[in-house]
Amino acid sequence: MSNKKKIIVMTSLVLLLAVTAIFNFVFASTTTAAAVEDGGVTTANYFTTYRAERTTTRNEEIVQLDSVIALYEEGDEKYEAATEKKMDIVAAMEKELVLENMVRSLGFSDAVVSVSTESDNINVFINSSELNYDTALSIYNMMKNETGVVAGNVIIMPVYAES
Repeated sequence: MSNKKKIIVMTSLVLLLAVTAIFNFVFASTTTAAAVEDGGVTTANYFTTYRAERTTTRNEEIVQLDSVIALYEEGDEKYEAATEKKMDIVAAMEKELVLENMVRSLGFSDAVVSVSTESDNINVFINSSELNYDTALSIYNMMKNETGVVAGNVIIMPVYAES
């Protein structure tokens, strides 16, 4: 790839990152204004806010990885590492979506699942006022069967939000 093409690609990626930052700022301002009107941030917004922040962070990581991928040729060590990291992020995003829907199928009004790309840790936040043994066991078994993680790597936290 010629230097001119690399410069164009890098400039495009930087502009895309700037646009993402602007959208993030606008979205955060809108969310903050709505929270102030409602008298403060409610727990119901927790799930929406968490997903928005997670998506923004992942999009920024992917843009950075795309810029590394654009700079190096296929077969280069940095190209391969960036490609592998990007694929890990995409796999984690897909897994989170599936797991969140599975947890909701247990009867919860909302849930957020965070899958680490660096380790086998899984954090599950459920919309519930309490967490009993049977519920925790159901969620744990679901995570274990779907991902193969061990008990110590699954954390289940109730976050009560009125629906």
